[in-house]
Amino acid sequence: MQLIKLRIENDAMDIAYYPVADEPATTHYAIAYNPDQSINDNLENIKVRLAGLKFDAAILENGLDYAFSDTIVGVNYDRIDVGLALTNLLNIPVVSRAAVDRDGLTAAIKAKKAYLNWHLDYYGQYQGVRNNGQEAMLTVGNGYFGIRGAYVESRADKNDYPGTYVAGVFDQETTTIKDHAVVNEDLVNLPNAQFMTFGVDHQQPFSINERDVQDVYRSLNLKTGLLTTTMLIQLPSGHMLQVQSQKIANMQAWHRFSIRYTVTPINFSGSLQIYSEIDGSVVNGNVSRYNVFDQHHLQTLGMESCANAMYLSGQTKTSKINYTFGAKLTSPDCDTSQLIDLKNQPQGVQQTLSLAVKAGQTYTFDKDVVIATSNVKNDDLLSHVDTELAKSSFKDTVKTSETYWTKAWHDADIKIHGDLTSQRLTRVNIFHSLVSAAALESGQLDASAGARGLHGEAYRGHVFWDEMFMLPFYVLHRPELAKQLLLYRYRRLPAARANAKAAGFAGAMYPWQSAQKGDEQAQFTHLNPITKAWDPDNSRLQRHVSLDIAYDIWTYTHVTQDGEFLAKYGMEMLLSIAEFWISKATFDKATGRYSIAGVMGPDEFHENYPNSKTPGLKNNAYTNMMVAWLFDIIAQLREKLANADYQKAAAAANFNTELANKMVDISHKLTLDINQSGIIAQFEGYFNLPTLDFRAYRQKYGDISRMDRILKAEGKTPDAYQVAKQADTLMAFYNFDVPTVQKLIEKLGYKLPKEYLTHNIQYYLERTTHGSTLSRIVYAVLNQLDENYDQAWSLFSEALFSDYYDIQGGTTAEGIHLGVMCATLLLETRNFGGVSALADQLQVNPQLPAHWQSLKFKHTFRGAQYTFVINHEKITVTADQKRSITIAGKKHQLQAKKPLTVAYASN
Repeated sequence: MQLIKLRIENDAMDIAYYPVADEPATTHYAIAYNPDQSINDNLENIKVRLAGLKFDAAILENGLDYAFSDTIVGVNYDRIDVGLALTNLLNIPVVSRAAVDRDGLTAAIKAKKAYLNWHLDYYGQYQGVRNNGQEAMLTVGNGYFGIRGAYVESRADKNDYPGTYVAGVFDQETTTIKDHAVVNEDLVNLPNAQFMTFGVDHQQPFSINERDVQDVYRSLNLKTGLLTTTMLIQLPSGHMLQVQSQKIANMQAWHRFSIRYTVTPINFSGSLQIYSEIDGSVVNGNVSRYNVFDQHHLQTLGMESCANAMYLSGQTKTSKINYTFGAKLTSPDCDTSQLIDLKNQPQGVQQTLSLAVKAGQTYTFDKDVVIATSNVKNDDLLSHVDTELAKSSFKDTVKTSETYWTKAWHDADIKIHGDLTSQRLTRVNIFHSLVSAAALESGQLDASAGARGLHGEAYRGHVFWDEMFMLPFYVLHRPELAKQLLLYRYRRLPAARANAKAAGFAGAMYPWQSAQKGDEQAQFTHLNPITKAWDPDNSRLQRHVSLDIAYDIWTYTHVTQDGEFLAKYGMEMLLSIAEFWISKATFDKATGRYSIAGVMGPDEFHENYPNSKTPGLKNNAYTNMMVAWLFDIIAQLREKLANADYQKAAAAANFNTELANKMVDISHKLTLDINQSGIIAQFEGYFNLPTLDFRAYRQKYGDISRMDRILKAEGKTPDAYQVAKQADTLMAFYNFDVPTVQKLIEKLGYKLPKEYLTHNIQYYLERTTHGSTLSRIVYAVLNQLDENYDQAWSLFSEALFSDYYDIQGGTTAEGIHLGVMCATLLLETRNFGGVSALADQLQVNPQLPAHWQSLKFKHTFRGAQYTFVINHEKITVTADQKRSITIAGKKHQLQAKKPLTVAYASN
């Protein structure tokens, strides 16, 4: 084992390098501490100094001993958890000298690795969007609700935002701005029932502030869903306390969550007060740029209390969704029902408990909460919240949630050996994928998974094309959940038909932004944060969202072989979507081809042609390729349906023989613009636009990811340049394998030269700013296909780290990016693990990153569960049923529950 040992003092950092753990150090470094730099910047110097050396772990010689961490050091009156910081920096475990002396080196490192693999931790108190981002990353929930990982003692202010969201609870408000009525439909921030705090000797209740909080450590246990926050507090009066809160969502009885609140007086005996509230006065305030709009969505209709329980009921203002929150306060240390004082506030209800306490003794209080809303099907809980609350307890919530997570991790875990950081963040992404959507499996919620989860208010909680990046992970691990996402779309098929009719088209046109009803929620204007001006917003022209839904339908039915779903729902949706595109395609006699105009691609920077008053673009390559694919796949799926089932779906979609014939004709004659090098134009006329000097813009602005806003601030428009926010033209190569896309293009009558894919990837990479984290995912896959493995890894890493490091400068504060999280998981298994579900049987061609020693995961495909263990020399696969599989180009037969090991040549 190769080690480094560190001692960090006020003026220097001393580092010794041990190529062999139990032999003398071969190299010593003394790095002067720069007081003008932050501690983190000083630690960065360690990485620079150790460049080129190999080491497996680090020992911190002088860590402070806290109950929550033993790798914290103090430097010049400031503190940092060096263990967390260096793990992030060097991707190694860091253990304390005390742990090594107590447990031995090997055991200490093993224990630290095991801990890091399953915990998301933050040390220290942060301000503003950085703290808000951590709140989003520490959100606990179950797919019915999400409660942000804010301090339970906090209220919404410039640093803290304790939001609570329930799937499908939307509300509209109208705001008049410059004589224009703007209607916004928001995922509602519901009453804050997680609020708890304390007071001493009936003084002012404690509130989160920088002066009083001496230390704070937050740890989310991904294995169990338990969020623990530990604070050391010194009040202005000199009273010192340790306060710990543990927050957990019930994953099975998904109306419940529980908080355990423990208080330990350190240097005093006296009177302690515990305050618990349900605050109904909250507004939607998580996204500052939305604050110009009316963000008040709640009406409190009633409050009551009895013994140790309290209740608050209300209704959303315009959607008229009823809600009731119930909470009870219990303690093993006292009879709370005899000690609680109750107080009704104008928009909330508060419990106050007072008891005598002794120094050094820990006092425990449990707050159990039940949330009931009227948007849950076949659920009368609104009238029985008290009964549900009586059954709730912290112990039961922990137990039932541990049971849920044990099974969930057994089925969905992705185990990475050799990369500590990738392992931890992969599990973070799996965790949040289930926190965002798990309860949807019940079929009782008329909701889908929003692009930002149940973690914040960005995008107003709406449903976008991001489903396309989520659904493949869900369908391989939670197929019923994937089905429910599609049924959300099916229930909004009438609205999609109304959208198409209102726009002058036939069939079904799904909205770019969907919420409660399925009507278009995209705005006509948006605020440019650079210019503070309201710019036109044509994003609703991203009609490809209907094609992405069609792709989701195909993915689900292809992987699950759910013929009943296809017959009852899927085919009707596909035919309705197809009819829309048939009505939108126009025939050009001069070219003998069909064109599609008035659309936007995924790029989003290009909304129309420069100097054109007509919104939209003509012959977006991604749109046209996906339309051709849709028309082909309908013909293929029709053969799998009984004729009676197809005819029933066709009748429901009003899809006749004439339309079917026209669909076939269009599928062979859609227009693409391809130059002699094989570059596929993003849209017709793209090659006529000038390029931008990205280097000059980076030197001037640094971050150019939102080049659209920069150009508009300069009085220009991105419509006039070859610049893209994210992957567009080449998206089809992400959705399918290369032969499928190539066949589509050739069927349209176009020939492609050799190396065309390489040329396209490099061409568009040079013109893409990656203003969306989804772009990094797509280009990581494209580079992997092109055997550009270093660039693929770099882009994947940025995507994997994107929410953890908040690489977009504050957007994580407004909610996680769920599409990216799920897409990283698919990339790990489909591209690195090489297990593709695109064919009629699984195909395996691994391309593991060089430093990943092995990868293990499960897939459910066509009724069988497969387990894969892959390293750089061999693949071991086990299926629970007899199946065929293709590994490294060769077909193999799997016997039920018998592992098959195949050697292969890694790249």
